[in-house]
Amino acid sequence: MPALKENSSEVVQPFLMGCGTKEPKITQLCLAAIQRLMSHEVVSEAAAGNIINMLWQLMENSLEELKLLQTVLVLLTTNTVVHDEALSKAIVLCFRLHFTKDNITNNTAAATVRQVVTVVFERVVAEDERYKGTVDQPVAVQGNSNRRSVSTLKPCAKDAYMLFQDLCQLVNADAPYWLVGMTEMTRTFGLELLESVLNDFPQVFLQHQEFSFLLKERVCPLVIKLFSPNIKFRQGSSTSSSPAPVEKPYFPICMRLLRVVSVLIKQFYSLLVTECEIFLSLLVKFLDADKPQWLRAVAVESIHRLCVQPQLLRSFCQSYDMKQHSTKVFRDIVNALGSFIQSLFLVPSTGNTSVTPSQTGSNASGNTGSAQTNPGVLGMGGGATVLPAFEYRGTWIPILNVTVQGSAKATYLEMLDKVEPPTIPEGYAMSVAFHCLLDLVRGITTMIEGELGEAETVSHTTTETTSLPAQSSEHQDLHSVSDQSEKELVSRAVWEEMVNACWCGLLAALSLLLDASTDEAATENILKAELTMAALCGRLGLVTSRDAFITAICKGSLPPHYALTVLNSTTAILSSKSYSIQGQNVQMISPSSESHQQVVAVGQPLALQPQGTVMLTSKNIQCMRTLLNLAHCHGAVLGTSWQLVLATLQHLVWILGLKPGVGGALKPGRAVEGPSTVLTTAVMTDLPVISNILSRLFESSQYLDDVSLHHLINALCSLSLEAMDMAYGNNKEPSLFAVAKLLETGLVNMHRIEILWRPLTGHLLEKVCQHPNSRMREWGAEALTSLIKAGLTFSHDPPLSQNQRLQLLLLNPLKELSNISHPDIRIKQLECVLQILQSQGDSLGPGWPLVLGVMGAIRSDQGESLIRTAFQCLQLVVTDFLPTMPCTCLQIVVEVAGSFGLHNQELNISLTSIGLLWNISDYFFQRGEIIEKELNKEEAVLQKQAEERGVMLNRPFHPAPPFDCLWLCLYAKLGELCVDPRPAVRKSAGQTLFSTIGAHGTLLQHSTWHTVIWKVLFHLLDRVRESSTTADKEKIESGGGNILIHHSRDTAEKQWAETWVLTLAGVARIFNTRRYLLQPLGDFSQAWDVLLDHIQSAALSKNNEVSLAALKSFQEILQIVSPVRDSEKPDTPPAINVSVPVVVGTTTATSLGRSFMRTDSIGERIGRYNGSEPPVITDEIEDLNLWWAAWNSWYRIGSESTRPPITCDKLTFIPSQPFLTALIQIFPALYQHIKTGFSMDDLQKLGVILHGAVSVPISSDASPFILPSYTEAVLTSLQEAVLTALDVLQKAICVGSESMQIMYPAIFDQLLAFVEFSCKPPQYGQLETKHIANAKYNQAEWVALNYVPFAERSLEVVVDLYQKTACHKAVVTEKVLQNIIKTLRIPLSLKYSCPSESTWKLAVSSLLKVLSIGLPVARQHASSGKFDSMWPELANTFEDFLFTKSTPPDNLSIQEFQKNESIDVEVVQLISTEILPYANFIPKEFVGQIMTMLNKGSIHSQSSSFTEAEIDIRMREEFSKVCFETLLQFSFSNKVTTPQEGYISRMALSVLLKRSQDVLHRYIEDERLSGKCPLPRQQVTEIIFVLKAVSTLIDSLKKTQPENVDANTWAQVIALYPTLVECITCSSSEVCSALKEALVPFKDFMHPPASKVQNGES
Repeated sequence: MPALKENSSEVVQPFLMGCGTKEPKITQLCLAAIQRLMSHEVVSEAAAGNIINMLWQLMENSLEELKLLQTVLVLLTTNTVVHDEALSKAIVLCFRLHFTKDNITNNTAAATVRQVVTVVFERVVAEDERYKGTVDQPVAVQGNSNRRSVSTLKPCAKDAYMLFQDLCQLVNADAPYWLVGMTEMTRTFGLELLESVLNDFPQVFLQHQEFSFLLKERVCPLVIKLFSPNIKFRQGSSTSSSPAPVEKPYFPICMRLLRVVSVLIKQFYSLLVTECEIFLSLLVKFLDADKPQWLRAVAVESIHRLCVQPQLLRSFCQSYDMKQHSTKVFRDIVNALGSFIQSLFLVPSTGNTSVTPSQTGSNASGNTGSAQTNPGVLGMGGGATVLPAFEYRGTWIPILNVTVQGSAKATYLEMLDKVEPPTIPEGYAMSVAFHCLLDLVRGITTMIEGELGEAETVSHTTTETTSLPAQSSEHQDLHSVSDQSEKELVSRAVWEEMVNACWCGLLAALSLLLDASTDEAATENILKAELTMAALCGRLGLVTSRDAFITAICKGSLPPHYALTVLNSTTAILSSKSYSIQGQNVQMISPSSESHQQVVAVGQPLALQPQGTVMLTSKNIQCMRTLLNLAHCHGAVLGTSWQLVLATLQHLVWILGLKPGVGGALKPGRAVEGPSTVLTTAVMTDLPVISNILSRLFESSQYLDDVSLHHLINALCSLSLEAMDMAYGNNKEPSLFAVAKLLETGLVNMHRIEILWRPLTGHLLEKVCQHPNSRMREWGAEALTSLIKAGLTFSHDPPLSQNQRLQLLLLNPLKELSNISHPDIRIKQLECVLQILQSQGDSLGPGWPLVLGVMGAIRSDQGESLIRTAFQCLQLVVTDFLPTMPCTCLQIVVEVAGSFGLHNQELNISLTSIGLLWNISDYFFQRGEIIEKELNKEEAVLQKQAEERGVMLNRPFHPAPPFDCLWLCLYAKLGELCVDPRPAVRKSAGQTLFSTIGAHGTLLQHSTWHTVIWKVLFHLLDRVRESSTTADKEKIESGGGNILIHHSRDTAEKQWAETWVLTLAGVARIFNTRRYLLQPLGDFSQAWDVLLDHIQSAALSKNNEVSLAALKSFQEILQIVSPVRDSEKPDTPPAINVSVPVVVGTTTATSLGRSFMRTDSIGERIGRYNGSEPPVITDEIEDLNLWWAAWNSWYRIGSESTRPPITCDKLTFIPSQPFLTALIQIFPALYQHIKTGFSMDDLQKLGVILHGAVSVPISSDASPFILPSYTEAVLTSLQEAVLTALDVLQKAICVGSESMQIMYPAIFDQLLAFVEFSCKPPQYGQLETKHIANAKYNQAEWVALNYVPFAERSLEVVVDLYQKTACHKAVVTEKVLQNIIKTLRIPLSLKYSCPSESTWKLAVSSLLKVLSIGLPVARQHASSGKFDSMWPELANTFEDFLFTKSTPPDNLSIQEFQKNESIDVEVVQLISTEILPYANFIPKEFVGQIMTMLNKGSIHSQSSSFTEAEIDIRMREEFSKVCFETLLQFSFSNKVTTPQEGYISRMALSVLLKRSQDVLHRYIEDERLSGKCPLPRQQVTEIIFVLKAVSTLIDSLKKTQPENVDANTWAQVIALYPTLVECITCSSSEVCSALKEALVPFKDFMHPPASKVQNGES
């Protein structure tokens, strides 16, 4: 083959010759052969030259033109042998063929030229590849004086250079330098070739300076020159269509020039900076409205080509806009597009002034419908399809689908075959411009954001490396870091300049398009562009532009006249619905004309004044979604424009009627006021989506950085403030959007809640929760409480338990809510507390004081439901959470519970809270040791802090240990409740206080008892006493509602009395049960005195209940057992030994129904105070002092209460029987302790009290309960008590010392005084008393007691006592016997007049008993004269009794009378056995008196008031007989020692007989005189008695020893006989029978007359 190639010239020669024949067939054969040779590359350079010459000839002869072209192409493409002149000749040949007459040849030649040009440049590329390794020194290019100076270029490059240079010459219509032989050339073809070279081989121009030089020097000036007709032309100046190239723009050239420009800018921008500036400025000018329509279209297409190349745009910005004194090219392009779009709307396009049907063909359907009448709606078989379009001020521009997004596929720049300017379809330019904008935005934002992202990741990694610990890389390459940042600064400047340059124009254009768009897809694209721009501005921190774009979206979201009010916050603009587009004022289209906008919702505007409805179109909704999208995806860069976004959303949400639900999410709800919101189904389906996005928007706030989050919160807060201002002063539904969203934002940002907590809660607390509009307030509280609950349940890191500061921060707003007075807020607050307790109660820790503070902050005036809820919380705390809270909070719990007790809204709450206090105390008791330890620890810390600060530790009850202080606080709280105005509360609190002191008091330190006694108990007693004494006496009608009040509680005074009773009893019980603890305290005796003083004042209060209770307490403190030693100490408190018959019910320990004391032994407790020592027993003296103090109190109470009143009206207070009974019952117990020092004086005092007590009458209404029926002989308990007291005394004296026995007489005196009551009841002052039978029940009258049983019992006691003590010296000396007799004389002398018959009978029997003991004693002491005064008393007593002045009652039965007579007989018998036999020891006068009396008894004692039938019985025959017998026995007793006695008795007999004689005589006389008339009853009785006496006397005389009877006496007896006989005539049968009895004994005197002698002997 190589050999062949060398000789190719010879080989080719024949074929050349063959061609030379010009014979077609031969020529064809030869050409084919030559082509075969060429294709095998066996043609040398010389041969090639020959071939070309031969082809040239053929061309000139116009032979085989197509074959020629083919041959040239083969020759040039197979190898590189052809160059220089040969090559140029070949190329010229092709050009020449292009301009033949034959169309086919022309076209083929054109294609061949193109291919050849390409081949030439491809050779350069290949050549450069070959020489790539060897670098030659490029020779500096001098000014191109010699155009052929291309010596530095290699062969292929040189050819290319020459070719390109000539192309430029040809286009410029100059002669070529290299392509010799050109005959003609067209500019269009030249421009096409230039374009293709520039486009296909940019690297050749960029690598070779020579080529670059050509570009600068030849191509650019050429293009600018050719552009001139287009620049100068103004549309409308000439419309002739002459193709003169200079005057008028010529479409083919213009279009090709633009293509070249596009290539130049795209490929060689870096070389041709200045030239490009000119080109770009020209392009912008071509968009002017006065340019032909086609020119504008082609220009727009060119610009579109630039817009899809963001890097290029960036270069423009850097090269022009950022340079001083340079055209702001980039800005101009954008603005030009904007103006272009605007001009399309404003100026009808001249090209289409008359829209002809033919032009609608290009509208993609070819339908020649009535386009003028309704553009955009094409009639398609009756159905109308709406074309996407823009419509503005009546200008309707369809949107054509011109290009795929991101690529600039031009239509008119590709029309290379057209010579005439094409007609541009309506809307085409607009559509391309629209796409320009979109692509521009998309390109710039994508590019900048990509670079930003890179920069951020780089800076991120570098900062990370720099922050690594030093040792890992000692020598950090800090240099690179600084380089990096510098580079970033440069980039950032470019980005900012780009945005700043384009945003105004973009915004103007996009806003206009948004306004005009009727197509959803177009709208979507516009919004997307605005959104990406806003986001980009935000990322670059360009606030103005960011806000401008956001404002545009916001305006689009709202109804037209609405938008401006919100966003410019001026209402002025409402009036003129117009705004300007780039300086031109444009009227806004009123919604009615916007036929193309579908209205999808009608709602209420959110405004102060109610206005009509506003309409939302589907476009508004679309904008809204974009806005949501913006906020959702780009929240981090919104900064201050959150305000705009949120304000707009708020209004939209309002118009759509979304209302906030749980957690702040908005849900569709009905509008509350105004015409209700109308929503089409289209928007109804959207609503959940919108609401969802809204929620997600705020959820995504968790990904924002702290600063952005703060912007969001601030925006929400200021929005909320606006909403609040609107809600002031009207009760319209407020907009809750901001509050709801604050809540939502807070909830999703829990993990960093600290950053936003203060602004968030501060706003809710200070503003929202205090708002007068209740709905607003309610939501504020809802939001706040939800946040707090969420904050507490969120699992923070570190957990809350380790982050106390955060926990307190979270709980603090809850406490702050307490400063707000609105009850609805407080209810929310408390419900929140309740929920927190239920969910978090166990882990509140240091938050407890805050939570408790919330409950404690509730005041009485805040309504029942509030108090009830707060109380529920407290109950929960007490039942469940006491063990989990720090012990230091227990005191707060006590205080809060106490404060609920004091609330007066709801009684049950107060009572329950007292129950809680009991539970709390129980808890303290159970956990005592743990609590104590913890408190002591805490105390030590506080103490240390206080010392460091140099201040005193200040807490209530300070010196006491902290645990005791806790107890004292509890006691003090209960103490306060004990003086509450409500009786039920007082009662409950009192019971609880004393129970807890009783049950748990042993836990206290010994010294603390001092505080308990003085600060708690006595303080309480003082307050109760004061309240009781000043309480109102007005009657309370009913206890609220329908509760009836018992009469014992129907005044405040009576209710306070109950409290006083309870308190006093409680204190007394503590003194009793805790005596062993209290006595060792230093001031026990003072305490004892104070207690006694309280008991005394209570006992003397004018209230029966209180006074009685006081005595019961008195009893209790006196029954104190002396402490036993440890070993013997019982496990439970000693039972209370009540040694008195009446046990006071309320003093039993368990009266509260709670166990009084736990079973751990008291011994252990006491051990706590004194180690193992037994309790100290105080000395006797101190004890005695205490008892004497008690005695003095008792005496004061007694003397005060039993002293009769001075005046007597109905209101006089008289102590009750139970009171007096209790009072007296105290004495025996008390006496046991003081008997050693009990003196006569004291006895005197006692006597006064006993006497006084017994004298007190009973009120008539109490009488049925106290008095037995009058006839029963029963003692009242008071009387029993009095006797018991005396009995105790008497027993004590009996075993006591000599010195004590002198008290006997005093006791006798006392008893005898009581005995007298049987006949004369005591007077109580001047009080009138009635007999019980006459008293009316239920009136304030006083009833005297029946004292008879009492007196009689006293008498029995006297007798008993006297029997024991008759011989005692004191008894003898003090004339006790005489006093007894003197006292008995009273009932005895009254006899039948006694109030009770039993009295005189008892008196008689007592007298008999006493005398049987006393008389021997009296006789014994006869000589001493101690009994002298007794005898006359005794004689009078006998006299008064036996011959009583009272008459027996008429209804006395015979049996009764006989019984009574037998009593009289007993007395006479006593005289006969005990007195008369010892007459010699007895004073004579006394004996004389007795005799007279017997004498009287034997005759005179008949009664004058009985019927005849009873006469013989009533005559007291038996008595007379006994008297006679005694008289006689005494008269005739052989023991008569003195003649005087005998004389007395004889005298008595003779008197008796004489009297009988007289009576009989008088009777006989009267009988005789009276005739038939019966004699008076009395006289008959008398005679009967006398007759009986005579028979008795005779009987007696017979029984007596004969020597004792005086003969004289017998004579007198016998002398009676004749008189008796005379009586036989009497008419009375009674007299006759008596007479018979009297006569019978005379038989004994009937002796036969004896002889005197015998008589003398005898």
